[in-house]
Amino acid sequence: MSTNATDIELINGCINNNRRAQEHLYKKFYGPMASICLRYTRNHEDAIEVLHNGFLKVFKNIHTYDVSRASLYTWIRTIVINSAIDFVRQRGKFHTNIELEKVEEPAIDADAIQRMSAHEVLQLVQQLSPATQTVFNLYVVEGYNHREIANLLGISEGTSKWHLSEARKQLQKLLQTLQV
Repeated sequence: MSTNATDIELINGCINNNRRAQEHLYKKFYGPMASICLRYTRNHEDAIEVLHNGFLKVFKNIHTYDVSRASLYTWIRTIVINSAIDFVRQRGKFHTNIELEKVEEPAIDADAIQRMSAHEVLQLVQQLSPATQTVFNLYVVEGYNHREIANLLGISEGTSKWHLSEARKQLQKLLQTLQV
């Protein structure tokens, strides 16, 4: 998504604290940002809290948005992801004493996942512990590498790898229980 003339008008309206511009920006990006928030939280209420915190940061910092650096969507998405990470950090503890250099990755049945709806997959991911769920989302969905995840979350790369391995193990077990 690139930033277009309509987005520039919205940005300028938000900079000037125009409530209609803020409402329009919120509604325009609500769906995709709410989906991101649901991936990092355990329930709808927490997702809405993260979403609202993210949009508060968007409105507070909209004057710093630079069209030459990222699309408006990407800029808002980054803020929302960081808000989700902040939420997870406040709610749960990350295991920092676990280190893995080499992890044997458990296989997840791709056919089983293909037969599931996006909502069913989301429900499985939401059963993971908050820290494991966050690492899984950052790595698998958002495309961050372990070094980036470690920097974002204040953990070691080995701990990030452990959480990803743990997520895969837990998801594999959950899939097996569904197939029984």
